[in-house]
Amino acid sequence: MSFQTYADLWRIPDVRRILVLGLFLRIPMPASSVIVTLHVVGPLDRSYAEAGLVSTMLAIAMAISAPWLGRLLDRLGLRRTLLLPLAVLPIAWSIAPWVGYLPLLALVAVAGLFTVPSFSVVRQVMIRSVGPGQRTAALSADAMMTELGFMVGPVIGVLGASYFGTAWAMLLIQWLGIAAAVVLWLFNPMITEGEPTVPSDAVPSDAVPKRRFGLPSWVNPGVTLLLAGTFTASLILIAEDLGTVAAMRDFDRTALLGIVMAIWALGSLLGALIYGALNSHPSTAVMLVLLGATTVLTAFAWDPISFAVLLLLSGFFCAPTLTAALEAITSSVPSTVRGEVMGWHGSAITLGSAVGAPTAGFAIDLIGWQGGFLLGGGLGLLIAAAIWLTTRRMSTPAEASLPPGEKSPA
Repeated sequence: MSFQTYADLWRIPDVRRILVLGLFLRIPMPASSVIVTLHVVGPLDRSYAEAGLVSTMLAIAMAISAPWLGRLLDRLGLRRTLLLPLAVLPIAWSIAPWVGYLPLLALVAVAGLFTVPSFSVVRQVMIRSVGPGQRTAALSADAMMTELGFMVGPVIGVLGASYFGTAWAMLLIQWLGIAAAVVLWLFNPMITEGEPTVPSDAVPSDAVPKRRFGLPSWVNPGVTLLLAGTFTASLILIAEDLGTVAAMRDFDRTALLGIVMAIWALGSLLGALIYGALNSHPSTAVMLVLLGATTVLTAFAWDPISFAVLLLLSGFFCAPTLTAALEAITSSVPSTVRGEVMGWHGSAITLGSAVGAPTAGFAIDLIGWQGGFLLGGGLGLLIAAAIWLTTRRMSTPAEASLPPGEKSPA
């Protein structure tokens, strides 16, 4: 284990710039989630269910847009792809704070379809900028910055709504993201080994893998199961999120909810830090087993202290599991389709949260707060077993048929 890897990464100018810029690109997402909810139930005088519908609509739109915009990144380059979000988002988010519920719902959906593909961009720049031996550490560093953004974002959202009102807070936080996107457009980092702005008609026909029966040529059982594992990991996280709220209410310690959630996030951040510093990295299946098992274990907590300790342990495997899956996926596909594949990875995370929320809620209603942890952890163990069995059966000839420098999912 060596933490020197992170210092080496920070010395790379493109890595340093994209990590900081990525933080500003991502903060508006969790901040807006809080602001929009407060806006719907406050000034618009609607129910929490209607506020949840706005979040669901945004999640579906983002899940649709991620692979689409990721493919545009592969074909058109960064600058030409960013022209779409930069044309739509300023209009949508400048109008959204001042309209009624139904127009807000429509504008949020449109904005979701044209969300800046920040995750794909940041990770592609990171992968392009580092050597093969630094890739896992680079993705772990990105995971840590993501955790930081999702810790800071809600706080900024609540403070903004409190001091400026929900409408102005929504406008300001979204324009922060738009400003970061403009800086990204000006910065224009290379996202692949080639030039980032090559016109699509100039790309050699053999550089873009053909599609068979409407499916990308990179689709295979290994990648599909890794995406399923990503979906499951995201479902586990939302199940733990809802289960934590229900548990603290059941323990009659709702006032400690913020502290417990911070402990969970801290565990995830520390997990990413240590995972990236390891000399040898466990596979996605192993990480998903550890995440699933510790999630199930949390269901056996008997008081707030034991719950916080077990949740910290489970959080330790959250970010590393997603990092392991992403590293395995990106290592098993050609660089010419990496943006699209990362888009599907982002969609798997988004859909996991969208499906996991009502599913975990049903389990909690059925058997109590433990239901969310048992459901999420159990699914994690099942998918991990499927990934392990599939990767065990992948033959050496299939691995040899991949392009030089690529490898099959592990």
